[in-house]
Amino acid sequence: MRSTLKVTVLAAIVLLLASSCKQVPQDSNLMVIKEINTDWTFKQADKNEWMPAQVPGTVHTDLMAAGKIEDPFYRLNELDQQWIDKVDWEYKTTFTVDDNYLDRDNIALHFKGLDTYADVFVNGEKVLSADNMFREWQVNVKEQLTEGENELRILFRSPIIEGLKKYNANGFVYPGAENDQAERGQVEDAKKVSIYTRKAGYHFGWDWGPRLVTSGIWRPVYLKAWDKATIKDLQIVQNEVSDEKATFTAVFEIASNKKRKATLAIANEGTTLATQTVTLIEGKAKYQLDFEIANPQLWWTNGLGEAHLYSLSGNLEVGGRKENKNTRIGIRTLELVREKDEEGTSFYFKLNGHPVFMKGANYIPNDVFLPRVSNENYKTVVETAKNSNNNMLRVWGGGIYEEDIFYDLCDENGILVWQDFMFACAMFPNDDDFLENIKHEAIDNVKRLRNHPSIALWCGNNEILTAWNTWGWKAQAEKQGADVPEKVWQAYVDIFHKTLPDVVTEHDPQRSYWGSSPSSGLGIQADLVNGDEHYWGVWWGKEPFSTYATHLARFMSEYGFQSFPEISTVRKYAVPEDYDIYSEVMKSHQRSSIGNGTIEYYMLKEYRQPKDFESFLYVNHVLQADGIKFGLEGHRRAMPYCMGSLYWQINDCWPVASWSSTDYYQKWKALQYSVKKGFSQVLVSPYEEDIKFKVGIVNDRLEPVRAELRMRLVDFNGKVIWEEASLLDLPANSSDDYFDVNRNEFRFKYRKMLNEMVFVAEVLENGKVLSHNKYYFEPFKNLKIKKPTVEYTIQKSENGFDITLTTDKLAKNVYLQIGEEEGFFSDNYFDLLPNEKISVNLKTGISEEKLNEVFTLRTLDDAF
Repeated sequence: MRSTLKVTVLAAIVLLLASSCKQVPQDSNLMVIKEINTDWTFKQADKNEWMPAQVPGTVHTDLMAAGKIEDPFYRLNELDQQWIDKVDWEYKTTFTVDDNYLDRDNIALHFKGLDTYADVFVNGEKVLSADNMFREWQVNVKEQLTEGENELRILFRSPIIEGLKKYNANGFVYPGAENDQAERGQVEDAKKVSIYTRKAGYHFGWDWGPRLVTSGIWRPVYLKAWDKATIKDLQIVQNEVSDEKATFTAVFEIASNKKRKATLAIANEGTTLATQTVTLIEGKAKYQLDFEIANPQLWWTNGLGEAHLYSLSGNLEVGGRKENKNTRIGIRTLELVREKDEEGTSFYFKLNGHPVFMKGANYIPNDVFLPRVSNENYKTVVETAKNSNNNMLRVWGGGIYEEDIFYDLCDENGILVWQDFMFACAMFPNDDDFLENIKHEAIDNVKRLRNHPSIALWCGNNEILTAWNTWGWKAQAEKQGADVPEKVWQAYVDIFHKTLPDVVTEHDPQRSYWGSSPSSGLGIQADLVNGDEHYWGVWWGKEPFSTYATHLARFMSEYGFQSFPEISTVRKYAVPEDYDIYSEVMKSHQRSSIGNGTIEYYMLKEYRQPKDFESFLYVNHVLQADGIKFGLEGHRRAMPYCMGSLYWQINDCWPVASWSSTDYYQKWKALQYSVKKGFSQVLVSPYEEDIKFKVGIVNDRLEPVRAELRMRLVDFNGKVIWEEASLLDLPANSSDDYFDVNRNEFRFKYRKMLNEMVFVAEVLENGKVLSHNKYYFEPFKNLKIKKPTVEYTIQKSENGFDITLTTDKLAKNVYLQIGEEEGFFSDNYFDLLPNEKISVNLKTGISEEKLNEVFTLRTLDDAF
């Protein structure tokens, strides 16, 4: 009885003492995190009407949801919404905080993205002023919080008004920013203020995008609280790789409240690889832990092998409490090879010891309103790249450093990423605050992305160097004063020769930095023998498509040709009275200054005038695909001199006529189907060069291929005029010609028949067709094509339907459609010859009855 009483009294004393002291949280985690992404409202700052808001989100999308504005993508609505970026906007919410947060040593608000000039208030007290869309912002708010309900309020200042202040104070105008559509945006005196704001350049307009300058909380908001110590970052540095093992150093960046003992560990899917006890110092510091992985499986690009990933966890333990930081890595060696040769200086990527030709596209943001881009959208665009035999995407410098999921998907699918820093087509200022802002922006994003095996290269900017040297920008600067060119160029040097490469050297030294695309080296103007090239002679220069195959650099990082979206997409933003390429709506949904007229110019060189608007769209798709085909096949045939072909562009940010191969709704155009065939691992490519007719074959595999080459001349009724076959040994990773005759052998011998026959080439391995290609000796408008009768059968399949097609005469560019219904054809816009049978899978959820109702088929002769 006495013993029980003593225990009870002792327990009471312990409880009394505990109640007068700080309570230690009872869970075992060093860090607790709460999302603050619900119950937000917003209003125009100078008005009193609060409306529901979505976070992450934008002012524009919130206004649409509230019924205050119409869809800016529809017809000409964009023009009526330019007032939005010239006023301030206010967002607020409340959130509750309990002892589990308040009793922690540190409590911070973490903003993953604020767009852009934002003042943050907690319970009425200003805690942060943000001024960079691309940075993450973290601010300690322990002193401002109270137990229970707390208010978080954010005032977004107009990016246009803020930009005008800086523009007017500068004293001269920086050259460039031609894509800033300030006049359309109704900006004071059409001043191009975009360069002063660290914000996605394309929001101010581009030659494929609208001008919709957003504000808002565009990435999630978190409340984080931690005790003792926390992992700020985990970097995995690969040291050496052999067949037996790969060695690494895990670099923990840890913040600690004071000097104390801690245990670090690194684990792979639950198996501890290494552990170490360290002494943490007060403040933020780095601690290294070496580890190895036995018998490593390498990460390969799409087509060369598995993109194998390892899931790693970095663990911190202090006083029995833990925190984990998870990341994924791919084990691979990758280098940008710059070696002198007899032509100049090479520019190619070597992966795991093998030179690899880069096949892919330029990538822009998937929407002008970024929070609307879903995980499914990201999956679709990366899967499109993979299924189209791409192994690289270039994240272009006028958009954003993309969401984590984009790089995760590229990691998983073996797609390398050429990563631009966010600078494009303008000279930028270099005052101390601006440079410091850029530095932190670069650090944030380099540290965030550097563990991804998909990151191949850091590039300073898009087209600024070549614009300064060749677009008349120097002259623009000279007109403003003798000292202005030096000031402008010094700003360029400070950003792209110092600030950005210094960040890469410090935080990701194993990757290459490339100052500007295109260029031939740091500060060296692009040429065709020493670096990468953006070729726009086709399009802007109205040069023939054939020059795509002859204008060759060491790496072709941009080239392109436009098309409108298909009719089902056009119907979403236009009405029948707009169905003319020169209508106001069609001109507004075309931002290239020479756009619709240039499409028509090239079209009439190859085709007759299409009979109606919908036919124009169809022919335009075929035209775009045929034009880019010259380029990507020519680039591949030129391997190893040329080692990369990235066309412009794979996607769109709104429904528009552009250079894209898939439209805003991610529907494949003819170009995407052509790219899939043109970037296949083994490619057969017939072509004419000077007085020769040749057949080139490219083998991207890392092993030789024993193949059969079959060639024939076939008339449009299916009769074989000439044929030849041969067995070939295709060396690994090679390109060469395997048929080479004087072009007159065909041109003269069959001169009366060339406009009614086609050259067909196939490469087969063990009877399986690896690549199939056709070559016409005359433009379509000169071909003697008679209307074919195409027959088809439809059979239900596991994921939709299989459609098998045959024809009695050449069916040129067979185009399959299902109206407004959702679905995907495995092939489309293809040529079908007599005696051929082609089966196309339609992936769709519609019924067979509905399919029979909406399915249509047309061939190119129907368009005229």
